[in-house]
Amino acid sequence: MISFAPTEEQSIVVSTMRTFAREVLRPAARAADEDEALPEAVLSQAWSLGFVAAQVPEAYGGGGEERSPVTNALVLEALAHGDPALSLAVAHAAAFAFALLDHGTERQKRAWLPPLCGDAFSAGALAVMEPTPAFTPAATVTQARPVDGGFALSGTKCCVPLADRADRFLVLARVVQSGAPGPLAGFVVPRGAAGLSVEPERNLGLRALPTGRLLLEGVRVSREDVLGESTDLDAAHLLSAARAASAAVLVGLSCAVMDYVVPYAKERRAFGQFIAQKQAIAFMLADMRVETDAMRWLTWKAASELERGETATQPAYAAWRYAAEQAMTIADNGLQILGGHGYIREHPIELWYRGVRTLSVLEGLASL
Repeated sequence: MISFAPTEEQSIVVSTMRTFAREVLRPAARAADEDEALPEAVLSQAWSLGFVAAQVPEAYGGGGEERSPVTNALVLEALAHGDPALSLAVAHAAAFAFALLDHGTERQKRAWLPPLCGDAFSAGALAVMEPTPAFTPAATVTQARPVDGGFALSGTKCCVPLADRADRFLVLARVVQSGAPGPLAGFVVPRGAAGLSVEPERNLGLRALPTGRLLLEGVRVSREDVLGESTDLDAAHLLSAARAASAAVLVGLSCAVMDYVVPYAKERRAFGQFIAQKQAIAFMLADMRVETDAMRWLTWKAASELERGETATQPAYAAWRYAAEQAMTIADNGLQILGGHGYIREHPIELWYRGVRTLSVLEGLASL
């Protein structure tokens, strides 16, 4: 018999994360957005839940459990229901660790994973986005030119989460071969590398998640800093994991909007009746439920293929694009249902609306 229900272990993990999202992340979200800063106490508490360590083998400093993209999708949805920016701060640190697990060499795993599994928050960061119009990873222009003993990286990366505190950056760059752009490869760049500058950014949404711009001016890295055994990185798998994770966050955020506006519509009266009884509003609410379910199934499909070891390019892209479009519609309709209340900070809808708008256009924020 085929079952689409979570396992008992997954149910326990999701229940724990939902409680944490409701009791810790949601109450801290507004102040974090206003301050444009991660609350350190919340970050430490989130890190203590072991989202990374529990999925890293004991040989690399973790708890020895097998990593599961499906479980990660469930967890990200639960956390994003509390707040997308704060949940992404935890998820992005995990993204760096998962990239090492999936693509790194034995030496790289033993050297770089243990610090990510300690009690104190420690993070690497994925540097994927570039400040070009309609950017896609296939259009990456950051270059890695071969030099004696390694490579010299030149280019600019933007919207890099945790850029203010990451110890290392996994930079996606195109290797120059015979003077022409070649395959995409991942390069692990330490924060203090010569030629690397980090500039802070300010964004429309997800303001509690610090992002930055990396300026790489001939940054030298050794061949041992190339992620994996060669410069021919399986970038498609890396990007699929990131897209599926972003879709999971968008599902959680969309559910947060729906769970907030449904009770509001049932209690708000206008022209002598509850607005939930008005046909236009009722249709909006029904569409929210239909679309969140559809987004969730697409995300689970992508995650299940990743769990089977497949690249999952098509399902991951479909999940991300569909979730980005529908989450934006859901957030906009939620704002419309609240009317004027949707624009004021007394209600979280405007915060979520800005979060969806930002998340829906970015690549590489998290990973499964």
